[in-house]
Amino acid sequence: MTDFYFRLNISYQAFEQLYRTPNTVIKVREEAGRMLQIPAMRFVPFFSQLGVRGRFQLTLTDNNKFEKLVLLEQ
Repeated sequence: MTDFYFRLNISYQAFEQLYRTPNTVIKVREEAGRMLQIPAMRFVPFFSQLGVRGRFQLTLTDNNKFEKLVLLEQ
């Protein structure tokens, strides 16, 4: 498995628009400098009245399939 760490700060309005558009991805730069594309739907559990914000850990399987997304800190 491979872990990636990144920070994200998307306002309520911006995320709501992303979420309503089918098949939307959010592009983030992880702490080691690589660009990642993550489906916006993966962030729904972390969506609040403040939007989506915090430091996240993304875990992929050895086949680069989604394993889990964890909010580490806000």
